[in-house]
Amino acid sequence: MILMAVGLLASIARAQPAPAPALVENSELWGRAGERWQAAGRLTDFSYAGYHRGERPLPKVKPQVSVKQFGAAGDGKTDDTAAFQRALKEAAGKVIGIPPGRYVITDILEITRTGTVLVGAGPGKTVLLCPKPLEKIRPNMGQTTGGRPTSNYSWSGGIIRATGRFDAKTRARATKPALRGGCELAVDRIGQFRPGDDVRLAMRDSENRSLTRHLYAGDPGDFSMLKNVRTEWFARVARVDTNRRIVRFDRALRTDVRLEWQPVLHPAGSSVEEVGIADLSFEFPVRPYKGHFTELGFNAIAFSNVRNGWVRNIEIRNSDSGLFVRGANITISGVTWLADEARAKSNKYAGHHGITLGGTDLLLTDFDVRMRFIHDITMSRGSAGNVVRRGRGDDLSFDHHKYANHANCFTDIDAGVGSNIFRSGGGAALGRHCGAWETWWNIRTDRPVKFPGGWATDRINLVGVKSDDKPITDPAGRWLEPIAPDRLAPRDIYEAQLKRRLKR
Repeated sequence: MILMAVGLLASIARAQPAPAPALVENSELWGRAGERWQAAGRLTDFSYAGYHRGERPLPKVKPQVSVKQFGAAGDGKTDDTAAFQRALKEAAGKVIGIPPGRYVITDILEITRTGTVLVGAGPGKTVLLCPKPLEKIRPNMGQTTGGRPTSNYSWSGGIIRATGRFDAKTRARATKPALRGGCELAVDRIGQFRPGDDVRLAMRDSENRSLTRHLYAGDPGDFSMLKNVRTEWFARVARVDTNRRIVRFDRALRTDVRLEWQPVLHPAGSSVEEVGIADLSFEFPVRPYKGHFTELGFNAIAFSNVRNGWVRNIEIRNSDSGLFVRGANITISGVTWLADEARAKSNKYAGHHGITLGGTDLLLTDFDVRMRFIHDITMSRGSAGNVVRRGRGDDLSFDHHKYANHANCFTDIDAGVGSNIFRSGGGAALGRHCGAWETWWNIRTDRPVKFPGGWATDRINLVGVKSDDKPITDPAGRWLEPIAPDRLAPRDIYEAQLKRRLKR
């Protein structure tokens, strides 16, 4: 009842009307309606995050087949794994319904075909019971960066796994450098492009490590153990200038482009797109959590190299970790994480990672963290352009796991107590926890927030936070606007940027 009340109060709080005009304050980075925003400025345009870049709603789907047709019992006793696996194989590419029931799953369920959707009857009605950890299903032992033996499922994997491959065909290579905020790129094979094409720009670090330094705005800290840094950026071709051999994109470059980083344009597509998981619960055994790096993989969902996918309206109970999401333009909406009291009986935490966003232009929205993870929401290797919005937790941790993550956004969030906002993990000598252009916007906390000096490069933005510190608005350094969250407008910078872009 207490947890239900907390969730209800959080929903009521999120539904409150905007502040009265007399109390409104605007950020110098945005203004009232975006008039102060600059493409090359320190506030990234985050409006391209989510399923189909936020330009389409999540699909409303109806089952085309049912797992019951493939032999699933749903009685909470029968092992239904084989029936689910047959459904995923024989009905690949279709919407597979999971009627009300409790389904025992003891092996990984693989999604490898575009268009495959698993949809239940709702959390609490359709429940996947997962009694075996991934390490017992498919052993995958490894070690931490410090050499401690542990399962690789401590930071990866899910009982449902969707795995794709991005198109690796080279369409063109850049022939001239370009600056962050620009929209044009000179290429060697201009005939490969047409307006409307979706493309993926990939870059990798040079021997002098200049890409890593750029992603940290020149202040990476100790990054002697950080190797193979890469970036990916997705855009749509707006115009092709064949005479000048220039492609113009419909969005601003998120970083500089330099020839030493071997910039290559690929098609944007993945072998797995339009996959979804919706309206169900995951339930793992009620076992006391033994602590950091003891996890054996009671994990719910893993997406790898998926594009335009979605997860909607799910509950995850007693997991080691909830979701590991790697890919582009995926929306995760309406997730609730829960743990029984016995799960945290011997440890103040009840799990490792709530969700890890390891891709680009991913969107986590309308979430509710009702348990305590070591890392609630994680940005890690490859994290860029992602948005976390409209959610709550009792004392949220916005974990930044090093590896040059950059240009992500947290907006319109009730972070609870506020003692753990910047508490983060990651191995030694892998760079600072957080790279450049990261933004926190309208983060509500009980405790005052201080600028996290040394934790990140100074080129990050805190706007609309409770703080005892004076404003700092250095265009080339720190940026702190301690506007009271209930007075900040717009309330949600992602929503404001998306509405402005779609209107234009």
